[in-house]
Amino acid sequence: MAATGTAGGEPATQQPREEWTGQVGFIIAAIGSAVGLGNIWRFPGVAYENGGGAFLVPYLVALLTAGIPILFLDYAIGHRFRGSAPTAFRRIARWLEGLGWFQVMICFVIALYYTAVIAWAVSFFVFSFDLRWGDDPAAFFTGDYLRLADPGVSLEFVPAVLVPLVAVWVVTIVVLALGVAKGVQRANTVFLPLLVVAFAVLVVRSLFLEGAADGLNALFTPDWSALGDANVWIAAYSQIFFSLSIAFGIMVTYASYRRRRSNLTTPGLVVAFSNSSFEILAGIGVFATLGFLAHEQGVGVGELEGISGPILSFVTFPAIVSQMPGGPIFGALFFGSLAMAGFTSLLSILQVVSAGFQEKFGWTPRQASVRLGVVSAVISVLLFSTTTGLVALDTADQWANNIGIVGSAVLMSVLVLWVLRRGPELRYHLNAVSTFRLGPWWQVLVAVLAPLVLGYMLVSRIVTLVVDGYEGYPAWYLALVGWGAIAFMVLAALVLTAMRWRRSPDDFVPWPPYPPGDASAGPGRAPSGRGTTGRATASTGADGEETR
Repeated sequence: MAATGTAGGEPATQQPREEWTGQVGFIIAAIGSAVGLGNIWRFPGVAYENGGGAFLVPYLVALLTAGIPILFLDYAIGHRFRGSAPTAFRRIARWLEGLGWFQVMICFVIALYYTAVIAWAVSFFVFSFDLRWGDDPAAFFTGDYLRLADPGVSLEFVPAVLVPLVAVWVVTIVVLALGVAKGVQRANTVFLPLLVVAFAVLVVRSLFLEGAADGLNALFTPDWSALGDANVWIAAYSQIFFSLSIAFGIMVTYASYRRRRSNLTTPGLVVAFSNSSFEILAGIGVFATLGFLAHEQGVGVGELEGISGPILSFVTFPAIVSQMPGGPIFGALFFGSLAMAGFTSLLSILQVVSAGFQEKFGWTPRQASVRLGVVSAVISVLLFSTTTGLVALDTADQWANNIGIVGSAVLMSVLVLWVLRRGPELRYHLNAVSTFRLGPWWQVLVAVLAPLVLGYMLVSRIVTLVVDGYEGYPAWYLALVGWGAIAFMVLAALVLTAMRWRRSPDDFVPWPPYPPGDASAGPGRAPSGRGTTGRATASTGADGEETR
């Protein structure tokens, strides 16, 4: 039978695959995905609590030995097999499609509550101009604003959260409907520079506050004894892992939108180091500001409470804004930055979901964004705009990240690299298209070190959650919202895997050929992912990919 596909694998009867406009567009979108809420409210506190300046040593080691190697693994899978997570993993092996859908469902669950945090940030951006939280930001946040109730199931909606939450979903649906280049990339091109400028202004202003030096000393003074604590190293690997948007479909999907002949490793290094640079910048801004608060209260920085997570952003920072000169402007910059960082990450999370359904059911970007967006928005509003929204968010986030994402990473490394032995092929692909070449050390890191570290993180977290529970919440609630979220991800992945494809993704031949020069494979072997184009004469099509 005559070949009807491209060397990139897309059958001629399908619409051309969406693409980034170029390397810069991809890098901006990937940085926009990586730089999110965790960079601003998680890294500074984690660094401070795990050795201060000394934490940068395990942090850098974790970046080089796990973060960047797994990022490259995501890039290789997405770019070589040209699809969303379910498509790409199915093209490696049919039975691996379920792992792709598990990653899609992780993104689906995270998006439900991530939008709520962005809605909070938008609200507090508005509140900054008149310092609406008054003299007691803690009471305002949990009482007046969230109307926080005990853990449970509630249908008592909070209008102050509901309205901005719906607005965030409307904007998100519109952007995703415009597609990869005109929607996601363009939004990142606008918001990422604004985020960097706004946060840089905030950091510069914070450095001139009284007590700023004390805050920076508290953050960067090294406690070298911490390097002997295994928990500090685990904290470093955790921070890198959660910060880089790896192992749950985002970078697989983003890499699949790159043209066939596209450099992967050098842009990956740019993305990784840009993300880490922003984290350090965030640490400087946050702790300089915390130093000011400690100075105003006449206490040491170590005596302050709420130096990480939502409490840092929505309780501690409003308290600081109320006491500093030019507070409203400072508050607007901070919460504006928080909203923009969250929004660019949200787009990447939902693009994973959208891409998976587009390819499985033949939907257009507009159909996928509207259908999935409306369903997601309704669920998000029902769960996170009520009086129990904060507790539900905290619980779902704990399980989605520490069980869902870490479990996905372990499965990906073990199944792809150990069971299917695809490490050499993926390393060959990265080296064939990239300027920064990888040696055998890359396979050792992603196939040995990463599963060991992440496996330990996963097992220890499961044991802790089972034995100790979480935050004192009732066991039945943790079973419903926490373990229930994981059960939903697994069940939905199984159901979606069993459903028929609108167009089979199996008529696919990865490029470049592997092993090099192997002309024996044809389209019939594509489902295993080992088909090649051989030495067939190639010409370059209008989309920049080779066609047979």
